[in-house]
Amino acid sequence: MNARNRFLLAIVVLALLMTGPFWLTAAVLFGDLRPEEKAILSEVLLPRLPIGAFITAIGFLIGVGVLRNLFRQYVQGLLGMAEKLRLMHSANRSFRVEMAGPPEVRQLADAANQLAQQRDDLLTDVDAKIAQARASVEEEKNRLAALVADLPQPVIVCNLDGRILLYNNRARLQARALVPDVHASSALIGLGRSIHSVFEPSLISHALETLQHRLDREGSQPVAHFVTTTRAGQLIRVQMVPVLAVTADTERSIGGYVLTLENISRYVEADAACDHSVQKLANESRSALAGIRRALAGLDADSPAAAKIAQEVALLTTRVDEAANEYAESVKARWPLEEMLGTDLMSAIQRRIEIKTRLTAKVDTVPADLWVKVDSYSLVQAMVFLATRLADDYDVRLIRLSMANIGAMVAVDMRWTGTSISTELLIGWQLEPMNLGGEASPLTLRDVTDRHGGELTCGRESAAQQSRFRLLIPVAIGVEASEVPLVQVESRPEFYDFDLFSRRDESHALDERPLRELAYTAFDTETTGLDPSNGDEIIQIGAVRILNGRLLRHECIDQLIDPQRSIKPEGIPIHGITPDMVVGRPTIATVLPQFHRFCEETVLLAHNAAFDMRFLELKEAATGIRFTQPLLDTLLLSTVIHPNQEAHTLEAIAERLGIPIIGRHNALGDAIVTGEVFLRMIPLLEAMGLNTLRQVREAAEATYYARIKY
Repeated sequence: MNARNRFLLAIVVLALLMTGPFWLTAAVLFGDLRPEEKAILSEVLLPRLPIGAFITAIGFLIGVGVLRNLFRQYVQGLLGMAEKLRLMHSANRSFRVEMAGPPEVRQLADAANQLAQQRDDLLTDVDAKIAQARASVEEEKNRLAALVADLPQPVIVCNLDGRILLYNNRARLQARALVPDVHASSALIGLGRSIHSVFEPSLISHALETLQHRLDREGSQPVAHFVTTTRAGQLIRVQMVPVLAVTADTERSIGGYVLTLENISRYVEADAACDHSVQKLANESRSALAGIRRALAGLDADSPAAAKIAQEVALLTTRVDEAANEYAESVKARWPLEEMLGTDLMSAIQRRIEIKTRLTAKVDTVPADLWVKVDSYSLVQAMVFLATRLADDYDVRLIRLSMANIGAMVAVDMRWTGTSISTELLIGWQLEPMNLGGEASPLTLRDVTDRHGGELTCGRESAAQQSRFRLLIPVAIGVEASEVPLVQVESRPEFYDFDLFSRRDESHALDERPLRELAYTAFDTETTGLDPSNGDEIIQIGAVRILNGRLLRHECIDQLIDPQRSIKPEGIPIHGITPDMVVGRPTIATVLPQFHRFCEETVLLAHNAAFDMRFLELKEAATGIRFTQPLLDTLLLSTVIHPNQEAHTLEAIAERLGIPIIGRHNALGDAIVTGEVFLRMIPLLEAMGLNTLRQVREAAEATYYARIKY
């Protein structure tokens, strides 16, 4: 019901309230009177009825006027305020409700305006923080782009769809080598363009499969290499590394990739020219030596001179052959091949065959520790080509793959049940371009075998009644995946901090610097006992850096120390350090200078720092090392923040601040907890008006615990 109808309804109700009681009273009275009483009452009232009606009408009109005024002020006024609030909420943030109407409505309007102002202040603050964050991200991105731009290698960053997100000037210049037409090269590399216009999609897909397969293997290095030829005939070596995406289930997945390019054409051409010269020299030398041998045949074989010449010629021939063979081996080693685990290669071959053909591929035996040196893309392409010919020409439906080490080579076998392939037919296949599913390749099987310095043969195994292709490829002395572990951490290591670019020379006193701007070294020690003045020594130092409000867990020290004295038995169950663990470790004279350099230009941070500092002070005379940096103690800071709490142990403080404790009574573990505690304390100190180092130190020094001495 709209406001007008409600107003009309209110008028009707007012009319009924004003006239209804009169008519109801008259009806009750007339119904109870005798006829003669009714006649007398009619004679009295009827002449005066117009006056009563007039007075009632006047009262009704006055009531309508009052009702209309109240309705306009409270109903229509509130409806108008609602419209203005919606306007203020959406279209015009700066609009404010007019202070009009009765006092109650004006109070409501004032409260609404105050809430709107608070909302605007919050939104302005949020917008400012968003703008600041965007500016910081943009600045960081620009710095990254500047760093990439200065790299000597071409670098291209792409998303999973192959769209180019970032590239440097070297990559743009490298594009000129990718196509024959120099004017068309600018269309290849550009933001938002597809990398598939530069490299074949199948090549990128194969490299991504290799990366994902290595990510799935614990400890494998997620990097892929391939070498390809461009439309301009250039040879490009490409390295691909993944950009890992963050997922809720903590599994590593690829969100994009980074390509680094290297044009190796000139190196290969130089090598080819060198190969030609060496081969020419070898052939000419052999020809000359053959001519000398023919000339010797006409001389007296029994003469000492002829025998000597024949001996030298034979020796020279042997040396030429050996040098030619050694050079041939070095040529094979120069090809840009990649070392990879044999199981990875066979898995890639199996997946690609089943994707590209109607065949079912089964992998039989592959030694777990066998490494090969291959161009994985061209080799997989060659095996898929062979499988395709078997499926199309001989209706083979199942093939079995295996790999075995044969001396300096590795045999990759493809077996099937059915007709064997003749050597003549295989030679014909080796000279054909490998076209797979409409994807043209400039390479042939012969190119692949030559590139690997290998050999492709065919045959039949009578015992198993199976035919076979055998491809020989080079073996590689690989490194087990378990020996090359990736850094496994709970969170992203902080190996950089772009905010350091904005740091100024810290020549002025640190005391006036805000807490958030300072660098800290949180540290802890474990000792042989609790009495430094009576000969107890440090047996472990742990330290970690704090910079720009972040705990840099991977910039740390965790060092056991030989105290050159016994460890008190009562302390061993607490810190877990036994005498045999410290024997042969560096002494404090060696470790303390390293720790001092680690702490340079930082504020020292410890829990119950007086205890740790007493051990360090007692070593000043022997080592000449003095720690003059400012010092903060989380025990004292806890008494400043929570003066009414009874417990100020590191465990109690961490529990109050919601920090999990890991590795308690281990020096590095306690240092990390101390650093986390301090980071949680900073906003609490700022809320108390303690913003600078000087203010915090003065507040801490005024506490009771600051008087404790060791």
